[in-house]
Amino acid sequence: MGNRFDVPEVDAFTRAYWDAAAGGRLLIRRCGACARAHHYPREFCPHCWSEDVTWEDASGRATLYTWSVVHRNDLPPFGGRTPYVAAVVDLAEGPRMSTEIVGEGAGPELRAGLELTVAFRDGVPVFRPAP
Repeated sequence: MGNRFDVPEVDAFTRAYWDAAAGGRLLIRRCGACARAHHYPREFCPHCWSEDVTWEDASGRATLYTWSVVHRNDLPPFGGRTPYVAAVVDLAEGPRMSTEIVGEGAGPELRAGLELTVAFRDGVPVFRPAP
């Protein structure tokens, strides 16, 4: 993904995640030992430390946990996006995820617990208020 500050460096392990996102799919990891899902992708379960983890498609549904409107950020490509809404969402599958809220309804109408759906911008998962 080049010299971007809005995505981490893609490596052999995370390539599946980023390839899926480029195709409009959000992946999470699920543990075969304790059955809990987690995000961000890791090669082991952060709950029970098992290495029996696999990729699965997430539903794309989430609720807003917290957010902040960012008015200044000098790192590209953020400067051209200000103001934007940085957020933490609770995925329907359980894990919490850092993201951005986009689209109509990403203003003063935001509230904790707001239902969201995943969208993708340049191969990066973002969320928007559910219709």
